[in-house]
Amino acid sequence: MSFNKNVFIFVALIGILLIAGCTKIKGGKAVVELPKFSSCNEIANAFKSASSSYDYGIMYESTSIKSSISSPMPMAAPTSGSDSASKPSYSTTNVQVQGVDEADIVKTDGKYIYTISNGKLHIAEAYPADTAKVLSSTKLTNMSPNEIFIDGNKVLVFGTQGGGYYDFSEVGYPYYNYKSFTNIQIFDVTDRANPKLERSIDFEGSYVSSRMINSTVYFVINDQPNYYYYGPKEKDNETIVPLYRDSAVSKELSPVAKCGDIGRLEPLDARSFVIVGSLSMKDVNADITKEVIVASGENIYASQNNLYLAELKYDYVYPEATTPVDVILPRRPVRSAEETVIHKFALDNGEISYLGKMEAPGSILNQFSMDEHKEHFRIATTKGHVARGGGDSTNNVYIFDDQLKMSGKLEDLAPGEKIYSVRFMGDKGYLVTFKKVDPLFVIDLSNPKNPKVLGKLKIPGYSDYLHPIDENHIIGIGKETVEAEEGDFAWYQGIKMAVFDVSDVENPKEMYKTVIGDRGTESYALQDHKAFLYDKSKNLLVIPVLLAEIPSEEKFNRDKRGSSPKYGDYVFQGAYVYDLTLENGFQLRGTITHVDGNESFKKSGYYYRGYGDEVKRSLYIGDYLYTISDNKILANALSDLALVKELKLN
Repeated sequence: MSFNKNVFIFVALIGILLIAGCTKIKGGKAVVELPKFSSCNEIANAFKSASSSYDYGIMYESTSIKSSISSPMPMAAPTSGSDSASKPSYSTTNVQVQGVDEADIVKTDGKYIYTISNGKLHIAEAYPADTAKVLSSTKLTNMSPNEIFIDGNKVLVFGTQGGGYYDFSEVGYPYYNYKSFTNIQIFDVTDRANPKLERSIDFEGSYVSSRMINSTVYFVINDQPNYYYYGPKEKDNETIVPLYRDSAVSKELSPVAKCGDIGRLEPLDARSFVIVGSLSMKDVNADITKEVIVASGENIYASQNNLYLAELKYDYVYPEATTPVDVILPRRPVRSAEETVIHKFALDNGEISYLGKMEAPGSILNQFSMDEHKEHFRIATTKGHVARGGGDSTNNVYIFDDQLKMSGKLEDLAPGEKIYSVRFMGDKGYLVTFKKVDPLFVIDLSNPKNPKVLGKLKIPGYSDYLHPIDENHIIGIGKETVEAEEGDFAWYQGIKMAVFDVSDVENPKEMYKTVIGDRGTESYALQDHKAFLYDKSKNLLVIPVLLAEIPSEEKFNRDKRGSSPKYGDYVFQGAYVYDLTLENGFQLRGTITHVDGNESFKKSGYYYRGYGDEVKRSLYIGDYLYTISDNKILANALSDLALVKELKLN
């Protein structure tokens, strides 16, 4: 009987790993057993060692556990009620991966709009628009809200809270200790007019990001311990572990895990604790899964089965002593080549299992720099730095197989430039770099072992975000630019939107473009893809715009503060609403603003503050377009943008 050689080798390798005790099979995947710290002293020493490698300052830790954060609100029983009304079509949050939801400041379920602003959770019955009304505005106690998820009759809010106190410890003198906490609050909103807090969870540390798959929420929290004293005894370092509190268990703060349960990722770079957790929106009393490791996490990417945590690693080297002063005085280390380490976790109905790590030269831009396709992981990085007078930067794409081994790479793209946007779409990838012009690279990823550039397009301007229309057309939104009179760079101008035709992959072209405003014009969509609304079936594109304009006779004047082109004066903030088709390109349907008159712009000068009337998000339900600011929700008819209803949130 014949036996496949590759299968035999794979089985043999798995057997060796199992015998070694470092790997086990779980759900058909080789799960790595994370090594653990043996004691709190070992953790403290790891942080001390790491801090000395990149700075000569000394960090200390308090030996007492105290907190100025008040106890969570008591749990409340849900009220009865249901909503059986039929719902029209509606837009959802613009996400990177289909089936993987991302938290945002605004959500809708097709009938209600949920939004957070000014420390409150607002729920509005939005559809039908002519009878729309605000049902409730619930004060979010002990937190400054960041983002929300909705699932049926549940709303989950991520927020930040912090507090400081004066501490007298073994150090021998008082000091002000500040602790930052991520707070998670889950509400039952069966009665939308009277939301009930069901559970409140506190994690010491800063919220990084989250995803929701089905009804399970996965989240990542970073905590950099603010320690001021390294004690010689084990008990002196017990407070180094992040604190945690769950209203379903206790009102008291306690360490999120025992020191002996804290994982360590190699190569060990003890800059922070990372908490990768999950909780259920269906069963709010279910246990919370927590994987606590010493690592660092700046960005995450999630597919429906895996979560990737990216951390940037630097090498620090001390320059050689060249003078007598260098020998006497401590020298700061120099930061050298950077590298992105990607840790992979399997996700399975709330369970989180560590699978291993990958390493790619360079640093990433954001979550869109990462992607998973056909059991391969792709990542785009920039290595080196960009400068007006030159630079050593290169741009690269790396591909890893399901065994976390690098299978292919494409390096040295656009030397001297850096990545401004990335979009992976199946077997192709699209990369925008910029320094003086905007090269759009079309990359063939169909062979993971041999990625290659199919074509590129060089045009003025750059794209901060790329959004697919279909397989052969992409929207780019960024800035228009003009070349500097001196130097190898360009000055950015107003917002530029373009449609790229990539049907001929070797010769991509810019089909249409439109430019909004002059230098100083901005949009939330340039930094946050969730502010970008596009629906191909409705030919609808909406972005929030802060419009700056320069009188025509002054357009070519230089700014008084330097040699750069002149900035415009702010004259408008609101939503720009477009019809977008491949036949006619961008056709401005109209604009919607929440600002009453233009007095706010005249008073604010160069720095427009908005005062709560800045449109941040838009969505549609049925035939109505809704725009949302901190202070208002406006409902306008999609047909002609006529105002139908105004809802005041404050």
